[in-house]
Amino acid sequence: MFFYGLFSSSPDLHYLCNENAIKDSKKMKKRHIVYIIVGLFVLACVLDVVFHFQDIAYPKNEQSKLITTEMKGDSTVYGLACEGCNDTVLVLLPPDNSDPVTYNILEATRNGRIRGKVSIGDRVALMLDPKDKHKATLVIDMEELEGIWCYIVMPKLKDFANMSNREQARKLAAMPDSIKQTYYIPREYGFWIKSNWSAQSVGYVNEQPSVVDESPVVYPALGYFTAWHIWNGKFVMVSGTPYIDKNGKYQVKDLVNDTCSIDFLDEDSLVLTDSYGSRSYYKKNDINEVNKKAKEIAAMLSRKALEETK
Repeated sequence: MFFYGLFSSSPDLHYLCNENAIKDSKKMKKRHIVYIIVGLFVLACVLDVVFHFQDIAYPKNEQSKLITTEMKGDSTVYGLACEGCNDTVLVLLPPDNSDPVTYNILEATRNGRIRGKVSIGDRVALMLDPKDKHKATLVIDMEELEGIWCYIVMPKLKDFANMSNREQARKLAAMPDSIKQTYYIPREYGFWIKSNWSAQSVGYVNEQPSVVDESPVVYPALGYFTAWHIWNGKFVMVSGTPYIDKNGKYQVKDLVNDTCSIDFLDEDSLVLTDSYGSRSYYKKNDINEVNKKAKEIAAMLSRKALEETK
């Protein structure tokens, strides 16, 4: 019964000739229509929240958790890289536009504590030696940190939590290649780090509820990211739960700060580590290229579901 409903577009001839089966088919079509209508409504709500991100209001009890320009207790030094930077020193223009300050980064360079390749004009974050305020122990190029960062996720069989690894492997091996090519495909998840400390989730794929119901696999939940920051040399991502209040305003509740160390950063690679482990990311240059194949397949399945209701 695992793939029941996946082949509803090719019923047996004798089934079509049966009067009761025809009635059942009409009922199924009506049910698919309801699925599609509900799906379009839910999709409209989700996309409304996504595309009105800047209009989202935060409950007063959550505002203190939302990162804006700085975090309490942050000792990171920020500024713009100026003329004169090299592997030994970093010349930084402070945010208040006062005179540039020169920091010794020789030890940080030797210890592999330079995150990104600093260029003149880049926004930079430094952690300083407590005993020498002109020596940096960590350098982070925030210009390179900004962008669309992704990692690959794979779906799992529905009810995988109730299956042993051997049973999952057996079911996957028995799955027809055509089903694997349609449903068992990788997706890209991640986040888009923007300027002014704002961020958003990456990886959403529009799917009709009926298509999701018929799919033999399920993908991991996608987090809802809202902001980011650097705090004492650590990377912090803020996530929450979006909703629309009784006044029709967009809100985000249950904000959470996830703190990670930046283990590696260059123009197209990022490695973050938290208490659960490390994860590698790769950079995408165009948001429209994220999950391109997955979106094409989802659109194809949605069109197919719509045609079956006609």
